[in-house]
Amino acid sequence: METVAETAGTAAKRTAPAAGSAAPAAGSTASDAGSTAARSAAPAAGSTGTGSAAAGSAAAAPPCRAPRPRADALRNRERIVAAARELFVEFGPDVALDDVARRAGVGNATLYRNFPDRAALTHEVVLAVTSRTTLRAEEAAAAESDPFAALSRFVHAAADERIGALCPMLSGVFDKDHPDLLAERRRLEEAVEGLVARAMSAGRLRTDIAVGDVLVALSQLTRPLPGIACQGIDRFTHRHLQLFLDGLETPARSELPGSAATLEDLRRP
Repeated sequence: METVAETAGTAAKRTAPAAGSAAPAAGSTASDAGSTAARSAAPAAGSTGTGSAAAGSAAAAPPCRAPRPRADALRNRERIVAAARELFVEFGPDVALDDVARRAGVGNATLYRNFPDRAALTHEVVLAVTSRTTLRAEEAAAAESDPFAALSRFVHAAADERIGALCPMLSGVFDKDHPDLLAERRRLEEAVEGLVARAMSAGRLRTDIAVGDVLVALSQLTRPLPGIACQGIDRFTHRHLQLFLDGLETPARSELPGSAATLEDLRRP
């Protein structure tokens, strides 16, 4: 019995230290958890400061730009505009968009991805023709010291840009008062006004005409009449433009009926 008691006591003694050791283990676990939390919190706070600096750097950095279109996508867009310009001159602004895609050598999906509707395509064609024609006027003024030669050079160059495409499209259903179009049209008008004014001041251009006369003649002589069956009529364009230019030179060989066509006349509905 004593042996059993002693054995029980010994077991109790052995169990007590184990319980005691368990308590410190629990305490150390809590302490370790607290230390770990503290250590985690400290770097987190530091990293928050770093994050703020990074955010500040990001805010100071320039905004990301949209990716530039691929070269083949740009070429497709240019082909579509060029094809539309040609077909609008030949058949008017109501030509089938499928025909534009076919002339450009692209699929219908490519056309509609670039221009979702006829108004968008017409806008781009008008803008492109106007901008390129303005550039031709500026080039002519810079290249020719003779003011009338500069005007003549511009007239022929404008014909090659198919400026006649503009006239029928002005009656189309699209925003003719779009800021881009108004700004580009004004640039063209100013460039042509400069050519006309210099040629007139130099005594080379008859004085009973105005800028509108030049633009009207260009639009009429650079597009075929609707419904005509003549093929290859373009080969006569520069010939007839030269006849027109000869009629603009001084001394005038005739008296023109009516009054000069001004830009204001052309803007009237």
